[in-house]
Amino acid sequence: MAWAAHAPIRIAGKVTEATGQGLPGVTVQVKGTTTGTVTDGTGVYSIQADETATLVFSSIGFQTMEVAVGGRTAIDVTLVEDTKSLSEVVVVGYGTQRKSDVTGATVTIKGEELVKQPVLTATQALQGKAAGVQIISSGQPGTSPVIRIRGTSTALAGTAALFVVDGVLTDDISNINTADITNIDVLKDASATAIYGARGANGVVIITTKRGTVGKMTVNYSGNAGFRLPTNLVQMANAAEYANYVSTASGTVVSPGTTSTDWYGQILRTGFQQNHGLSVNGGTDKSTYFLSAGYFTDQGIVLNNVYKRFTLRANNDFTFNKFVKAGITASYSNGNNQIANLGSAYNNAYRAAPIIQSKVGNKYGNTSVYQNVGNPILDIDNNDNNEKDNRLLGSAYLELKPVEWLTLRSNMGGDWTNLNSRVYNYQFNNDTTTFINSGGNQRNPDSNLKFENTRTFHWTWDNLITFSKKVNKHAITALVGTTAEEYTQVKFSAYRKNVPATPSLWYIGTGNANTSTNDGTGDKYTRNSYISRLNYNFDDKYLFTATLRIDGSSRFPSQNRWGYFPSVGAGWLISNESFMQNQNVFDVFKLRASWGRVGNDRVPSDSYTVTVQPNLAYPFGGGIATPGSAITQIKDPNLKWETTEELDFGAEFSALNGRLTGEINYYDKKARDLLINVKVPSVTGDADGVVLTNAASIANTGLEVTLNWRGKISNDLSYRVGGNATLNKNNVIGLNGGQPILDGGVGANQQYTTRTDNGQPVGSFYVLQVLGVFQSDEEIANYKNTGGQAIQPTASPGDFRYQDTNGDGRIDDNDRVFVGSYQPKAYFGLNLGLTFKDLDFSVDFYGNVGNQVYNGKRGVRQNVLDNVERTMAYNRWTRSNASQTEPRANSGNLAPSTYFVESGSFARINNATLGYKLPTTWLNKVHVSSARVFVTAQNILTMKKFSGFTAELLSDSPTKQGIELNAYPTTQTYAIGLNVGF
Repeated sequence: MAWAAHAPIRIAGKVTEATGQGLPGVTVQVKGTTTGTVTDGTGVYSIQADETATLVFSSIGFQTMEVAVGGRTAIDVTLVEDTKSLSEVVVVGYGTQRKSDVTGATVTIKGEELVKQPVLTATQALQGKAAGVQIISSGQPGTSPVIRIRGTSTALAGTAALFVVDGVLTDDISNINTADITNIDVLKDASATAIYGARGANGVVIITTKRGTVGKMTVNYSGNAGFRLPTNLVQMANAAEYANYVSTASGTVVSPGTTSTDWYGQILRTGFQQNHGLSVNGGTDKSTYFLSAGYFTDQGIVLNNVYKRFTLRANNDFTFNKFVKAGITASYSNGNNQIANLGSAYNNAYRAAPIIQSKVGNKYGNTSVYQNVGNPILDIDNNDNNEKDNRLLGSAYLELKPVEWLTLRSNMGGDWTNLNSRVYNYQFNNDTTTFINSGGNQRNPDSNLKFENTRTFHWTWDNLITFSKKVNKHAITALVGTTAEEYTQVKFSAYRKNVPATPSLWYIGTGNANTSTNDGTGDKYTRNSYISRLNYNFDDKYLFTATLRIDGSSRFPSQNRWGYFPSVGAGWLISNESFMQNQNVFDVFKLRASWGRVGNDRVPSDSYTVTVQPNLAYPFGGGIATPGSAITQIKDPNLKWETTEELDFGAEFSALNGRLTGEINYYDKKARDLLINVKVPSVTGDADGVVLTNAASIANTGLEVTLNWRGKISNDLSYRVGGNATLNKNNVIGLNGGQPILDGGVGANQQYTTRTDNGQPVGSFYVLQVLGVFQSDEEIANYKNTGGQAIQPTASPGDFRYQDTNGDGRIDDNDRVFVGSYQPKAYFGLNLGLTFKDLDFSVDFYGNVGNQVYNGKRGVRQNVLDNVERTMAYNRWTRSNASQTEPRANSGNLAPSTYFVESGSFARINNATLGYKLPTTWLNKVHVSSARVFVTAQNILTMKKFSGFTAELLSDSPTKQGIELNAYPTTQTYAIGLNVGF
């Protein structure tokens, strides 16, 4: 061709959209050749071509543009959004669709939005960016956030959303480098998730990682480094305040001494974090490749706490001819988590007396001499807890296309994990070799070592046939196939005492063999499924979707093993009707409705199988204990699927030439046949007298609203504003003979704080109602029942006055009332962006309202010598301070009540990032195609009512969520980063 007769030149530039924002992932191709490249995260590209060649710029959702080179070495282009073609492609289950054709509720978040935040997993970066998606995160290194999609729909079965990574089903994505992600698609309603059947009840998160593109090899580096700070710390009483409080509560004078120890200040620090990623991308029309390596380090804000992760990825695609394609996706991660002894350390830091020295030299202050509390620093130093995991996640596919309208695809995926946990406890005594003062009860007379190894392997195999044909105005896509999967877990643990303190000798064999114990367990289950889906589009106006998945799960007995999960959806593209052609407001307007049913089989694999517990001692005549075996539990042999049925109505629109986009969804989701414990007569040695069976229903109804605006003030200045809000109502609508679930025990005095019952949200707080504080003996005497008897005769002035709810004249558990739950009534996100020339700025907000949090720390004070929060010391009731909210100085033995229940509402500046793209003229001199430097801050400011560390509390159980006991403090992160392309 003509261009080949000239020497090639290097052309560089930037691709932007109408607002001036750089467009990543735009394909830049030399017309008529296989030479091409892709723009980087800021829209910058570099390519070699003949001076007379033509460049073709293309990206999903934008009109393709051709530009003649004309001898130029710098070409900047602005792509026009293709609002009329509705061509944006989104990922759905086992395939892709145009956004306009989707009849279910889905949302897509681009990878470039996620990578801005210095976080371990992309899930955490999702927070506040998608309506209907609640992310509950923690500042603890190595911890994955909890994701809730459209509320909680189970009580005892699993609540986690399903992750699908490049076609592989998994429950955890902490092994994936966020920089490797192209986009995340969240499937929210049953119509969208029904194709995943048994796994779709809690929503589906589909993650697509980057793949190679045709063109010369490009190299990209992205990294950031900074520090983390503890924030929103609880202020504890100092020595003087503590001495005054304890002296009043105990009646014994306590001296403040000369020391005032801030125990939280002793165990917390400023942590360092860094994240680096390097990728290589390129290929030919026959094969493409994407290779990456990543390194992440998060030094926690707690002493001796650090998490490190190394990742590798290789994504390759091969095109043998126009009929045959194949590819592999493989990732490896190695994690090393040095875990601080948070449980006892946090609890003891809250309770330890500030009048005790923390540490002098290598000796510890002996807090247990004074009270029954260990030294928090020794709690951390004494415990060496390390977890190492190696994980391989990958898949391989073969795709045949014998004719244009038929595709056959087979995909085999595997997820292998090997986790090794080691916990070593040092030996120490309660003498002056360890402590400043001897005595007390904090000691560990024998060192001990525990090893635990957990190996899991999960494979999936999908075989799919896709038929896609368009005839005149009729477009049909049909999918049929089968999928099978198997999960296997093997766990083994061993324990010995008297293992030497030298780390090189930390092996079970070096300890005392007479103290050795070991244990083993495991799990195995299989699923087999048949899937089908039909998509029909008539004239780009009328849409119809139907799916059916038939699932078989080994977790249920044979008579209930198979579940049938159908869905239907319909859509109307009103904007394509003739009567809409002369209006200038809406570019796109679509109405849709759907109904679907999905299942949940996340129950223990032995839930319906009666097992025998061995090695139980049974005393026969003469008191001699003889070992034997017994059935110690009752099982329901007829367990069946938990089933969620959902109705969804939605409207989507794009208006004013794409500047305004939005979506409104209403959903009504009911989960039936949920597993709960039902009380039965105690037989066969069962201690609890309960059986796990299908006997509950939970409803979630809600409204989701998303609005986005993009504007341009001048050629150099553009902006964007986006927001989303979700209203959700959670309600237990039927226990069907089951017993209310009591959970959330806090301390010896507060055996339960939540109750899951009819007419209330799951895990509702169920406590005594505080009416105020008794101010005098006269008030106590006048608080009487209808019979004229004192309701709280043993109370003293300064004690709480509790509501006699049932009117029986006494205060007990029958007087408890429901006072809300941890589940928010609404949550929201706000995202702002500004671009001025080569500067870009973005800020994200997130929050929720209407939920409650239980301040469990206050409920675990065990005696009068335990420390108290500063507000408790200052605001407590005294004869001169007639408080109606804070009781008198007390020993901490308070009943569960509304005193401990606080508002969980909060709003936070989640992330702010300022970036600058270095000028191309500078970069050309050092042969760099693009470079951007940025500074970022996370969790800058949190506005909350809760007096504890954080209102975001992780829990694996919906029936006891929202209780703060040992929560990891919220952390602020400040970092500087660099993105470079070669």
